[in-house]
Amino acid sequence: MLGVACTLGENGLCYAPVTRTRRRPRMRVKLQRVLWNEEGDEETVTDGITRNKNTQRIEPLGLPLSEATQLLSTPQRHLLRQPVDALLNTYADCPDCGTPLHLKARSRRSLRTVFGTFQFDSPRLEHCDCTRHTTASFRPLSALLTESVAPELLSMEAKWSSLVSYGMSLDALKDFLPLHGTLDVKTVRSDTLKVAQRLEAELGEEHPGFLDGDPSDWDLLPPPDGACKVGIDGGYVRHWLDKKHHFEVMVGKRTLSCGEDEETKSPSHKRLGFVQTLETKPKRRLYEVLQSQGVQMNYTITFLSDGDDTRRKLQ
Repeated sequence: MLGVACTLGENGLCYAPVTRTRRRPRMRVKLQRVLWNEEGDEETVTDGITRNKNTQRIEPLGLPLSEATQLLSTPQRHLLRQPVDALLNTYADCPDCGTPLHLKARSRRSLRTVFGTFQFDSPRLEHCDCTRHTTASFRPLSALLTESVAPELLSMEAKWSSLVSYGMSLDALKDFLPLHGTLDVKTVRSDTLKVAQRLEAELGEEHPGFLDGDPSDWDLLPPPDGACKVGIDGGYVRHWLDKKHHFEVMVGKRTLSCGEDEETKSPSHKRLGFVQTLETKPKRRLYEVLQSQGVQMNYTITFLSDGDDTRRKLQ
């Protein structure tokens, strides 16, 4: 049997002591979004998120990633809407005579960004008869949204896909971006291929050598701020479709170490890779890797590789 200590009052009643518990302090947080026009006047104030925070536990401290991405998605929508609306207003009238352009059809256009997928109205307008045009109608939004995926998201997809598999890249992106169900493995693979094709198209022409300028002028260049080392090696990879065959892959890593006065900085790394039997510009590719971080003609470059003729020729 459990007993409860009490105090006997003058009226014969028993009074139990009142135990006071310390009230846990809580903090109410409210984040707002304020927009200004070009004159600096406040236009709209919109509530972002309102949260009650318990300040005595570590879990609710600060802003969690899920709430941060949700908070940033709303400003992203408004920041995208503003230039789109401004562009559509610009094309509402004929630039030559000022006559309002007729609407031919309505449709929607989507744009995938790091903060989710957003959709916009994309009207098709008829050209004015005052000037001859090659087409009868046009979509003004096509001049702004030249791609359906934001360049930043394409860059992140390609970066992760170059390090791990497409599936793991998708899992990593969904962990810290509010992509929800708008992205799948097939889309990541397609976007990565699109980036690779664009980079291949921007690659310059192949040359027998890439010595730039006269050696007598190299002494006039700024002194190197570090040492440059390039490691090159090759390996055989099994063919994905024909399992009995292999192909050779050439890989390289360039390390640019900092000078003695910059010991606190970590070395900078760049990597390259290509299929030996398919690559038509191996020297150009290596040259662009060296140039990407400012390697000059007066640098001393140390190559590390085996005695394979292909790799020696590349060096």
